[in-house]
Amino acid sequence: MAAQAEKAGASAFCAGEFADHNAYLTTGEMVGATERAMVGPGIAYAFARSPFVHASALRQLSKQAPGRLFLGLGSGTRRMNTDWFAAQASEPVRRMADLVAAVRAYLHAENGERVVNEGEFYPINAAIKAPVLGRLDIPILLGAFNRRMIHAAGQVADGVLGHGLFTDRWWSEVVNPGLAEGAAAADRNATEPRRWGWLITAINEDDPDRARRDARLQIAFYLTVKTYDTLVDLHGWQKETAEIREAFRRGDIDAMAAAVTDEILHAIALCGTRAEARDQLAARKVLPDLAFLSTPAFMVGERRRAAYATESIRLMAV
Repeated sequence: MAAQAEKAGASAFCAGEFADHNAYLTTGEMVGATERAMVGPGIAYAFARSPFVHASALRQLSKQAPGRLFLGLGSGTRRMNTDWFAAQASEPVRRMADLVAAVRAYLHAENGERVVNEGEFYPINAAIKAPVLGRLDIPILLGAFNRRMIHAAGQVADGVLGHGLFTDRWWSEVVNPGLAEGAAAADRNATEPRRWGWLITAINEDDPDRARRDARLQIAFYLTVKTYDTLVDLHGWQKETAEIREAFRRGDIDAMAAAVTDEILHAIALCGTRAEARDQLAARKVLPDLAFLSTPAFMVGERRRAAYATESIRLMAV
């Protein structure tokens, strides 16, 4: 898919992560299939790996894709960190800022230099006695959702990699001001942080209703996470979100999809027929500077995801 999309004009690809797929391994597969596009995790679970592991993966990938890599890092939820990863995740904003500094320390070190990060969570003093270093300038973006992490992205990272739930209002009223404030706190230009993000995209010319349902389900699955309540509150979607969470507790997938109204669907996703998706894209007023077309994954099999990816390439190529 990456090779096809690059031929169609795609300028970047990001690799997601979950229990059955690893962002760095998928990035490696896409690196091998492409020649020009930017490639990177978008996002990798930040606290599930040490700074050394993040940096060493990027160093290995950079040999095949020099100058084409980026790193998107996400904190994950507290439950994921403690129950899934057995990882420390207290003070996630401060921890993320320190992790970014530590990863950069490994990436920026020249041969013969000691790798040092005098951090609160990731203190490093490493003498790597092998000629394997050398400065790599790889952009680091944060999968930031709420205000404090967005501020951190503007202050310490190279930008934000926005979530698939982001709406025009969330970009304009929360993300953009937060990035600007973070940049100002670090004496950076407000326009310097990158504004990248996903767009949930599900197109099926033969069965557009199924595509809409899959998009609704993906949105519903995301809204089961309380971390995103700030977006829900901004839009006044509390009733619908409560219905989604109750249906999720019952295991009622149909009710989850039904609770996602047309208003919610059209504020977030591109879905239905190709023509409808084009119109929905045109109607968005505050898109990220670089948009990743992201296929639904919740309750969607590999074959249907591949079909959605093919349609996303067609949409992009128009």
